[in-house]
Amino acid sequence: MGTRVMRLIMKQPHYGFLGVRLKTTSSQYVASRARDPTFEKLMDKYKNLVKVVAVQDLILANPSDPAVSVDFLSRLSQKLHLNRGAVAFLRKYPHIFHIYHDPTKGQTRCTLTDTAFRISEEEAEAINASLPLVVDRLVRLLSMSTSKMLPLRGIFKVFRELGLPDDFEQSVISKNSHLFQLCDAHEPNTHNLKLVGEISDKFVAAVENWRVEEYCKEGCSVDRAELQFSFKHGYPPGMRLKKNFRAKVKEWQKLPYVGPYDEVTEKKRLSKAGMKVGEKRAVAIVHEFLNLTVEKMVEVEKISHFRKLYGFDLNIRDLFLDHPGMFYLSTKGKRHTVFLREAYEKGCLIHPNPVYNARRKLLDLVVLGRHDMFTGDSKMKSIANSKEAEFLEQFNGETSDSD
Repeated sequence: MGTRVMRLIMKQPHYGFLGVRLKTTSSQYVASRARDPTFEKLMDKYKNLVKVVAVQDLILANPSDPAVSVDFLSRLSQKLHLNRGAVAFLRKYPHIFHIYHDPTKGQTRCTLTDTAFRISEEEAEAINASLPLVVDRLVRLLSMSTSKMLPLRGIFKVFRELGLPDDFEQSVISKNSHLFQLCDAHEPNTHNLKLVGEISDKFVAAVENWRVEEYCKEGCSVDRAELQFSFKHGYPPGMRLKKNFRAKVKEWQKLPYVGPYDEVTEKKRLSKAGMKVGEKRAVAIVHEFLNLTVEKMVEVEKISHFRKLYGFDLNIRDLFLDHPGMFYLSTKGKRHTVFLREAYEKGCLIHPNPVYNARRKLLDLVVLGRHDMFTGDSKMKSIANSKEAEFLEQFNGETSDSD
């Protein structure tokens, strides 16, 4: 019987919000989702990029001496998920990391290649050039909260996704005291970021701009009533949509829409219709949240930190799975990552920005791996130097002896 039920689940993925979903565990629901090859290939690259960025951040933590000892990285291998050890990981990406022996410190150390340094500087410059946009994103993020306030630690979780500078407490919050205020939270040594400035104009959500664009398109045949509360939907090639599914989607699109920046006076909606409207508002909030990110993607664990602060208590992972035409959930790299489907085409952002472009260059180096090792800068070439190889062999011998 259990096998028959699972087969039925596998035939009908993503039907939760349509009222067809069977009683399953959340993990079964994730496993039953329809895979999108394009996003899965992209996540194959991103799961390695996450590790590279973690090591890069350690190297850049000390601007006066941007390097770390290989021994230090080896001790952090498990925490950084470097499964084959630090040395093997660093040598896997010679276009990004340069290993050398520092005779003054008597250590084998690691720094970034000239190319990787340039990309890091390009990203930092792009972030600093976009500070007005960063301020706007932060104001919007706070405006969606029911209290116009968010815990600072929650913002730290997504500061990279939002394109915030490393020193955003000083460069963004302190320099815009007319908009932001740090106040003590209930827990010791924690702070909340509060929106204190008056916003003259009501924010318009990204989905509302899309509706206007769709309606103004030449030869638009969509009925205004259908478009009024709709979200953009798209499905991966090969995903077969049954007639009943399409009908349910159309019915959901017509449900009343409460925008992410609209004030909600009712605290509880007990009726079935009210619950559906509340669920649609939750969709509107996470849709807007993803639109505010630089790469239109975020880890589910990070965004779930905000759900109660935004006035809904739904399982956010299931929410993404319930709407496969809007969101795509990937489980690559031992983490759940959600993409805004409409923002991507063939694995790239349709409307890229300078910060995204810089990060994409680093991703290209990750994908390049050990290929074309001798076509880059001098530091890339030096990784094959016999003297360096000798130091690495010596280091490996020391670590194996200590084991």
